[in-house]
Amino acid sequence: MKLAVLTCGMLPIPAVQGGAVENLIDFYLEYNDCHKLHDITVYSPWNPKVKRQPALVSDVNHYHYIDVTSLIYRIARRIYSYFHQNEYYNYFIEYYFEKVYADLKKQDFDYIILENCDGYAYKLSQRGYKNIILHMHNERRPSRAMYDEKIYNNITKIITVSNFIKNSVPSFISKSTIQTVYNGIDLKCFNRKEVSPLHRSQLGFAADDFVIVYSGRINKEKGISELIEAMLQLESPKIKLMVLGSSFFDNSKDEDTFILSLKNKAKTIKKQIVFTGFIPYKNVPDYLHLADIAALPSMWDEPFGLTIVEALAAGLPLITTRSGGIPEICEGVATIVNRDNVVNNLASAILDLYNHPEKRKQMAAASIDRAKLFDKDVYAEKFFAAIKDIS
Repeated sequence: MKLAVLTCGMLPIPAVQGGAVENLIDFYLEYNDCHKLHDITVYSPWNPKVKRQPALVSDVNHYHYIDVTSLIYRIARRIYSYFHQNEYYNYFIEYYFEKVYADLKKQDFDYIILENCDGYAYKLSQRGYKNIILHMHNERRPSRAMYDEKIYNNITKIITVSNFIKNSVPSFISKSTIQTVYNGIDLKCFNRKEVSPLHRSQLGFAADDFVIVYSGRINKEKGISELIEAMLQLESPKIKLMVLGSSFFDNSKDEDTFILSLKNKAKTIKKQIVFTGFIPYKNVPDYLHLADIAALPSMWDEPFGLTIVEALAAGLPLITTRSGGIPEICEGVATIVNRDNVVNNLASAILDLYNHPEKRKQMAAASIDRAKLFDKDVYAEKFFAAIKDIS
């Protein structure tokens, strides 16, 4: 089949600037390049870093770039904003879509895959398109409910990243139209190396420290503030916390006010907490392998939780929260706490694992076994099988 792939145009593909959705697209494009299943055109914002990516030489995956940084583009986008008010998205995304559509309408695609941009389904349906596949990575927004009928009645297939997201699709949509395909990661990247390039001493940890790792975006929804509050309740100076991540991918060079507030909150135990800042994705496994356990206490309804799978793949006993799609991933192999009274729940769970090394060993083995369900090739195979079901 001839397929088009569209994102909202915030980050480039290949995922040279990170991005969960962009990485997932890379995975199924890599699988398609290997197995020669479809002719795929990916529309992406331009970034100079993509020039060095070997993925661009594929004979089945094609990359159509929009230079969103040029002066002409920025001027035209601003002019566009004056004449297009109150549209589905902001004018940055709306104008990007129009530039993509200028090429899209010249092509004859069997299906158009929309990666987490249901607003494009609305715009395309207005222009007569019905061969639309929506890959939903987030819940539909109640504030856009007035568009539901127009969007969902013109979509051929909906692929959701979890059953939690599947259950958020409007009830008037036939369940046969919706299919859950769990996300995947490159499991090989998270295997422990015989010789690690990183050592605890480089981050100020001792060999006998009990190191908890938090990995992911640093914002209120991810529960890092509550995790630090739990650390404040613990009395052992040997329990340490390593915080991996920044507020927004690799674009965030300076600490924002939330990160500064976290450091201020942790002032009395600052010797027990290390903030690494942004870590390139390829280096994340090396940091995870320094830890004894992972704590990822999401405080919002996480659609899936890639960092959860990464912790499992690294063989880490995991503490997390009963949030969104997380239990689907790790129920039975992780300690899942309720968000009510979450600080006390986290503190208790940490102490439990700290005091029971045999339990940690059993959880680590179970984590590695569970992670096999979320291999990137398993994900890509099931993703393309879901598309094949409609052809």
